[in-house]
Amino acid sequence: MQKQELLGLTAPELEQLLADLGEPPYRGKQLYHALYHERQWDLGKVTPFPAALRARLSERFQVTLPETEKTFDSRDGTRRTLFRLADGCKIETVRMPEPGRDTICVSTQVGCPVDCKFCLTGVMGFTRNLTAGEIVGQVLRVMATNPLEARQRFNLVFMGMGEPLLNFDNVMAALKLLTDPAGIGISWTRITLSTAGVVPGIERLGREPLRPKLAVSLNATTDELRSRIMPINRKWPLAELLRACREFPLRPREKLTFEYVLLEGVNDTVADARRLAQLVRGIRAKVNLIGLNPGPDLPFRTPRDETVLRFQQTLIQKGIPAFIRKPRGRDIFAACGQLKLMEAQPASSTS
Repeated sequence: MQKQELLGLTAPELEQLLADLGEPPYRGKQLYHALYHERQWDLGKVTPFPAALRARLSERFQVTLPETEKTFDSRDGTRRTLFRLADGCKIETVRMPEPGRDTICVSTQVGCPVDCKFCLTGVMGFTRNLTAGEIVGQVLRVMATNPLEARQRFNLVFMGMGEPLLNFDNVMAALKLLTDPAGIGISWTRITLSTAGVVPGIERLGREPLRPKLAVSLNATTDELRSRIMPINRKWPLAELLRACREFPLRPREKLTFEYVLLEGVNDTVADARRLAQLVRGIRAKVNLIGLNPGPDLPFRTPRDETVLRFQQTLIQKGIPAFIRKPRGRDIFAACGQLKLMEAQPASSTS
């Protein structure tokens, strides 16, 4: 008999599951607490349960976290982890330690269907969506390995493999588990979701009563160029995307983030910066500038530091808050846009 997977189930779902076994509802709450708060994934060791119930649960159910296949450690402390899922599919998750906080970069799909031309994940193509349990499992595995606690200062960014808004239901289900104070307990304010510009998803996210912060990957200032480097623009062009951004309901003191990857000689001129300032004017937003993180199979080059700085200064002069994002984990292909299941083992990797 195939065992039923428990990771990804909510407290009410676990209560119903235990009720179907003839157990009182509080047993479901105890199991939820054990899985998500205490991070006890061996059902035979859920100590609030009597031995007979632990045996029944172990016989019929399972808790499956992603298995660590390989880790790659950067000189700057970043760790990229190659995870193997239950069906053999593989994904990558990145942990970036910083003084006073950590950031975990989470994947939402196996591969990515969006096909941005400057992103190595796009070169992979798309296999499938991750389940809520597989999304949560990445975070739990990283928290357990390091170890990290939800009460510590650490951030989650949904900027790994995949387009989160094309897996909306599973991503939101995972977020509710990750943020539940009775479970993992990560604050919504420490979570950012990045999209390539899925307009219906942005609109739907804005209607959620609880939601993460939003980042939009812009990367070009004309429809012609954006359609060339981000084919998603053909479906939702700049005017429609920026309309959705203007209408997105920001909370007090919250800013929308526009991400802009600079490609040498493609989108990095002063004229591009001036057009970008005009496009985002009137939106309570900031711009994160990212010099292209290079990789094999990418037909673009990284601009010089002075080009990136000039781009930033142009935006600031136009009244747009702009920040240069420092690349993390470039030497192990862990930086933004570099995740591509790089199983070839660099000198700094461990297994």
